[in-house]
Amino acid sequence: MLVLIADKFEQSGRDGLQAIGCDVSFQPDLKDDALVEAIRKENPDVLVVRGTKVTEPMLAAGQIKLVVRAGAGYNTIDVAAASRRGIYVSNCPGKNSIAVAELAFALMLALDRRVADNVIALRQGQWNKKEFSKARGLFGRTLGLVGVGKIGQEMIPRARAFGMHVIAWSRSLTPDRASALGVEYKATPTEVAREADIVSVHVAMNADTEGFLGTEFFASMRDGAYFINTARGEVVDQLALIEAMKSRGIRSGLDVYAGEPTSATAEFTDEIRHEANLYGTHHIGASTDQAQEAIAVETVRIVREFKETGKVPNVVNLARHTPATHRLVVRHLDRPGVLAAVLDAIKSEHINVQEMENIVFDGAEAAVARINLDNSPSREMLEKLQAGNADIIELDLLELSNK
Repeated sequence: MLVLIADKFEQSGRDGLQAIGCDVSFQPDLKDDALVEAIRKENPDVLVVRGTKVTEPMLAAGQIKLVVRAGAGYNTIDVAAASRRGIYVSNCPGKNSIAVAELAFALMLALDRRVADNVIALRQGQWNKKEFSKARGLFGRTLGLVGVGKIGQEMIPRARAFGMHVIAWSRSLTPDRASALGVEYKATPTEVAREADIVSVHVAMNADTEGFLGTEFFASMRDGAYFINTARGEVVDQLALIEAMKSRGIRSGLDVYAGEPTSATAEFTDEIRHEANLYGTHHIGASTDQAQEAIAVETVRIVREFKETGKVPNVVNLARHTPATHRLVVRHLDRPGVLAAVLDAIKSEHINVQEMENIVFDGAEAAVARINLDNSPSREMLEKLQAGNADIIELDLLELSNK
């Protein structure tokens, strides 16, 4: 199995892939047309990336079976194009959670103590204790979390260590779950914005969250509050954020932006760079040695399981719901040709199989197959199928409730 790594990736991970019998092509600077050509030439089974964009032309250039995002988010991968081609997309959720939470707190402290401005002035030979001794402090402040997934949950004990009160909203958060986490439940992001001294964003980027935090959200924040985003730039209406920074003194600590370069080094042209109330880092939330080693281990695990079993851990692009309307349950003797006969009969009625599993009973004398179908087979076909095959013990047709 050939693994093409088109991004930075730990040596330990490359060694781990080789140890499980993979051939590794490590080309961390491949991008755009060069990556398309490399896929066409080398025809890898697995593509591993971090921030590199994976486009449909790349997926069409060879016979890739699996794309692994060596990180949590996967919005840089054309998942729809991968799904059309039957290519698995997998990621490494939770492995960088601590690193991102640490950066979020670094941005909070840097904003509060104006660390960057201190450093710049000092390097210019200016001593200005009078100006820079003004800070609010984090103790006793209210931290509002928008999103309490793996990273959001890592924020909670750190906030508690700083003596902060935590309020939170998340789509999956309930009052009982909030109580168990030791945070105060809020029903909407706007409620979080209204009551927090500092808001920190930890939601995934998807169709539901693009531009999720906009004018109403920022209008609800307290004047002069801090806004931290280490998630994805696209979840924020950046123009609304800039307006809030200009008109209401919102101070922002950002690691992600609406217009980020696609390469590791490039000119940064996003207009937000001019804002005096911005403290920005270079999308480095996951970039600690600890996080990258953990991600490398997880990537090797994903590839090993795929290589050895055909199953993909953390796969993100399998259908949650299929067009299946009926399930055909076939109890049968565990003999060659039984399922082939069943599938031929289904095909004869132009019915498509959506999902299928076959489980063998102890002793390997009998088995049961569950076949999800996008239409109901005729009673005549089923009666003929069972009458004509002595190896079929029973056929049972169920109507699915989610049709």
